[in-house]
Amino acid sequence: MSNLPKYLDTAATTPVDKRVLDVMYPYFSEIFGNASSNHIYGKQAKNAIEVARERVAKLINAENKEIIFTSGATESINLAIKGYVEANIDRGNHIITVKTEHKAVLATCEYLEAKGFEVTYLDVDENGLISLDELTSAIKNTTLLIAVMYVNNEIGVIQPIAQIGKIARKHSVCFFCDATQAVGKIKVDVEKDHIDILCFSGHKLNGPKGIGVLYKKTNLELTPLFHGGGQENGLRSGTYNTPLIVGLGKACEIITQEIDEIVSSLLEKRNEIEIHYEKNNIGFVNFKNVPRAPHILSITLNELNAEDYLIFNSKDISASTSSACNSSIMVHSHVLQAINNKKIEKIIRISL
Repeated sequence: MSNLPKYLDTAATTPVDKRVLDVMYPYFSEIFGNASSNHIYGKQAKNAIEVARERVAKLINAENKEIIFTSGATESINLAIKGYVEANIDRGNHIITVKTEHKAVLATCEYLEAKGFEVTYLDVDENGLISLDELTSAIKNTTLLIAVMYVNNEIGVIQPIAQIGKIARKHSVCFFCDATQAVGKIKVDVEKDHIDILCFSGHKLNGPKGIGVLYKKTNLELTPLFHGGGQENGLRSGTYNTPLIVGLGKACEIITQEIDEIVSSLLEKRNEIEIHYEKNNIGFVNFKNVPRAPHILSITLNELNAEDYLIFNSKDISASTSSACNSSIMVHSHVLQAINNKKIEKIIRISL
């Protein structure tokens, strides 16, 4: 393992914290009951799940009953968008989102367009930020949902989430936020940010893969994607994945306790990398004049294109040219196209 390159792609996934792994182990073989069973084995598992739910809720300042466990952010996004518009179809058929959203949001919106819903895709400026005036102007009497991500997964810029939430609330429109790249790196507060529905994944914050969260305000109605045993208040049927839920809960507890140290460490490392690239004339850091998450750097290289640079340096670092979810398809990043960047082929993403 010591011969592996330095891993600089945590926006794609993170290793599981050993403390998280330690608390998960017993739930694979010792405390193995089905959490839906009424006997002692089931109650042991259910109690552990409820402890995890409380830890997740505390991290984002939500109530325990507002936390729904899913298989990850992609499922949460589908449940949030499809579930909300289907449950509230009598109120309208219009969705507002952004051209730089994660593909899970864009593909879901495209699916709903094919079903007859109207979707407005907001433009962004050269820094990847939306215009609040354009957002306000896009709202109609038929607008059901506004979907804007907290931190962009490719370029790291932070949208003005609290202001977006205020606009949505003023116009009685539901606000859904994909916070997958925000939770664990910046302080997310669903109340202060006026967020109605929010999602994130365990594997982005040193928790296990295959587990995610959907936060939903108590008074909102969603139509479930899965029908069956009625778990998670009928919104996510299926046998509870107790070990992964427990692991996610522990990861959230660690972040709640250590967020200040985490952010400080990320900023220190980010600063070192920025100095390295700019001082050695390798490239320049993008978006330095707008709010950015502490763990994602977008760098435009001066000489080599991104793919050649990463191949040439593959023994030293592992980073990416764009979102990992697009890595099997050799197309230019839709995010970089949306900001009208003229040097797409020279941009790398380093994430810490």
